[in-house]
Amino acid sequence: MTINFEFPVITPSPNPSLANCDVVIVGGGISGLTLACGLQSSGLRILVVEAQQQHQATERSRAYALSPMTSKIFRYLGLWSQIAPKISHFSRVLLSDADYPHRVEFCPKDLGEAAVYYCGEHGVLIAALQQRVATAANISCWYETQVVEVRYGAETAEVVLKNSQGQQRLQSKLVVAADGINSQIRLQAGIETNGWAYWQSCITAFVAPERSHQNIGYERFWSSGPFAILPLPDNRCQIVWIAPHAEAQAIVALPSDQFMTELQRRYGDQMGKLTLLSQPLVFPARLMQSCRYCQPRLVLLGDAAHCCHPVGGQGLNMGIRDAAALAQVLQTAQQHKQDPGSLAVLKRYDRWRRYENWVVLAFTDLLNRSFSNQWLPMVKLRRLVLRLIIYWSFPRRLLLRLITGLWGRRIDWTRVGAGSH
Repeated sequence: MTINFEFPVITPSPNPSLANCDVVIVGGGISGLTLACGLQSSGLRILVVEAQQQHQATERSRAYALSPMTSKIFRYLGLWSQIAPKISHFSRVLLSDADYPHRVEFCPKDLGEAAVYYCGEHGVLIAALQQRVATAANISCWYETQVVEVRYGAETAEVVLKNSQGQQRLQSKLVVAADGINSQIRLQAGIETNGWAYWQSCITAFVAPERSHQNIGYERFWSSGPFAILPLPDNRCQIVWIAPHAEAQAIVALPSDQFMTELQRRYGDQMGKLTLLSQPLVFPARLMQSCRYCQPRLVLLGDAAHCCHPVGGQGLNMGIRDAAALAQVLQTAQQHKQDPGSLAVLKRYDRWRRYENWVVLAFTDLLNRSFSNQWLPMVKLRRLVLRLIIYWSFPRRLLLRLITGLWGRRIDWTRVGAGSH
């Protein structure tokens, strides 16, 4: 099944009024555009720079698990009414350990929210964000534009850009690196990272089950790695299948019928026969945390600052929370007439998000390592913990608040966005 997403046409020709701007966001992905939307009422002049063509930025074949905190952020940006009808709302999430018969069931009542989780396709999210920034008077987006060089000065950063119009130099008070895990802005600034590559890769694909998925999400842990089923609209699902590198490469190289046989073995028969809707994709899993999130005139956002194991669907949600937190910090600085690129301002964001992201990174690492093995003492321990979570609501709700982003420092919604709440 093919879904067409509508998005506005934004002409990438330079705007002379932006020869000097306040914030240059390098990267027009979900995190970068979320930050731009969060600053739409700040009075700051924002430029978003994206190397890809606009339709390429929209066409990524991927869906994301979206936490209730992410839904709150999009709601306060005035985007939720556009996004919500096009995504799935999980009525339950079932967590289990291989063939162990006892499983944890998370329900909306455990959180006091409308849904446990959500799942939305990349095109739905990015189109809503693109449409919003296209109507914001203080935001411009330049697609097919490369950052050639950034020179950081005492009061401004000089950004050298290149596109079909040629080269142009801009003066900006702040540069935001939102250009992904292999961020060239971070590398050129000499910011080091810590972390490691896992022994696993992640396989993703879209499938259509024979029977209704009933908006139930599944996360089942096998000794080779987690296997997740994310329900989507129109009775489609995205699978997230973690396996050791060699096994994952061998699986995606199988003919379609053999791939589906292996997939059905992991998926189970609760939804009947499966139909493959997309070419399976595979990418290595890794953990990364930048040693710092900022320096004068520069701040890191989303995957440029950190990345985590795919278990639990935390990565994009962390980046969206980064964007909301940075928007609040910059809005507050602007209201107090403080320099948005100063280290004193940017460290507020660093202290806030680097600690909270460390907690999530550590949690996903512990979760994956605890379940991706067959060491008997660990098997007995984790299954004891599962039973505890099943029969005692307090640890279940505590765990759910962590994985849904509802813990940690609260965002001041009066300083984020200007949408309809």
